[in-house]
Amino acid sequence: MANPNVSTMEPGPTLADRRRRRLPMSAAFGWLAAGWRDLWRVPFPSLVYGFLVFVISAGVIGGLFWLRMDYILFPALAGFMVVGPLLAVGLYQKSRDLEAGRPVSLRRMLFVKAASGGQIWFAGALLCLLMLLWMRAATIIYALFFGLRPFPGLEDVTAMLTGTPIGLAMLVVGGVIGGLFAAFSFAISCFGIPRLLDEDVDAFTAMGSSISMVSHNLPVMLTWGFIVLFLFLVAAATGLVGLIIIFPLLGHATWHSYKAIR
Repeated sequence: MANPNVSTMEPGPTLADRRRRRLPMSAAFGWLAAGWRDLWRVPFPSLVYGFLVFVISAGVIGGLFWLRMDYILFPALAGFMVVGPLLAVGLYQKSRDLEAGRPVSLRRMLFVKAASGGQIWFAGALLCLLMLLWMRAATIIYALFFGLRPFPGLEDVTAMLTGTPIGLAMLVVGGVIGGLFAAFSFAISCFGIPRLLDEDVDAFTAMGSSISMVSHNLPVMLTWGFIVLFLFLVAAATGLVGLIIIFPLLGHATWHSYKAIR
């Protein structure tokens, strides 16, 4: 009997086919609209999924304060966007099931069986390592500019960073380095993780093709990146409660971006 989690379709387009795709910038808003529709088709599993992501995120932030490691709060929030595509794999599964006309269930979303097998978790481990590397780099950048000066706490950090020349310089350098981390992680994962769910390929092939697809559709992917960043900032402004809706929305929309470009 055929495995329902493995695609039985004809072989997908080649990398050369993907490179010839040139989607307009407006396509990003179409992905968002498609994600919104998927969110509200059988909404309960998606909302529970979003709630679980919110609880985990709130727990991690609470743990940082409890361990007095609030100095890595901002890098940790940025790191969330690095591993976000992996956390959303269950949402890709729901959109995939809706597309194929299969029943949707929270169990299938939480216990995903990827076509690539363990390769998707290997890619996830690489993303987690990338996030830890960024957090370590952020700590080193702080030490380079402020030496052994203790972190002043969140209530004073804004004045320290924006009210002194050293703080402003650190913001510029940290922003550039953080931007490079974010751009690289976005390029390897935005299509790489969905492809590992959908196709039997290895992690490095999926990540490499993801970079290629992003680079050959740069205008629409920049638009999509700004949409993701804006919605994440909205979620952060709500104390992360907004993740309950925003995270599933972006997860479903990411699946549609992958299907549009693949």
